[in-house]
Amino acid sequence: MKQSRAWQRMLSGRRLDLLDPTPMDIEIEDIAHGLAFVARWNGQTIGDWPYSVAEHSLLVEEIFGRLNPGITARWRLAALLHDAPEYVIGDMISPVKAAVGPGYGALDDRLTAAVHLRFGLPITLPAPIKKEIKRADRISAWLEAVQIAGFSRGEADRFFGSPNGTIVSGLKIRLRAPVEVRAEFEHRHATLMAEMPG
Repeated sequence: MKQSRAWQRMLSGRRLDLLDPTPMDIEIEDIAHGLAFVARWNGQTIGDWPYSVAEHSLLVEEIFGRLNPGITARWRLAALLHDAPEYVIGDMISPVKAAVGPGYGALDDRLTAAVHLRFGLPITLPAPIKKEIKRADRISAWLEAVQIAGFSRGEADRFFGSPNGTIVSGLKIRLRAPVEVRAEFEHRHATLMAEMPG
């Protein structure tokens, strides 16, 4: 019986094995490019450009920094890369993840481990860091819900919790061409990597 192909060719030329990903096959350019073309909310957002996972990741990293002033670049990098596996597996909304079952989580975990190793992060993040990234992620989801996904504030509060007004002050969802978001994501990654101890 012919075995199904379980790898994807990346634009960098890397061949990423989804069943056994290795850090050597992870490139930030591939992540940035892929995430800039993956739409959040299944594309059900206002505007002329999709709201990408790359844009979301930049917002989560910003919120994470606001929640944790003075936190090291290492953990800000973890926040920026929190959805990195979606550059190959896409952004599934929670109901779809539940329907797919535990296989999705296992695939996400394998890819996350390879990404973390590639960029000098621990395979498993410390629980307090993971909790704070999740908190930033939920605040980002609230902002996205009320600003571009058609939710009322009441609905967003019920699903994502009401955020601290100070944390979200001045944060405006931006919809931009993928090429712009990709460039900003790569630049932010480079900045954080440069700030990490050698």
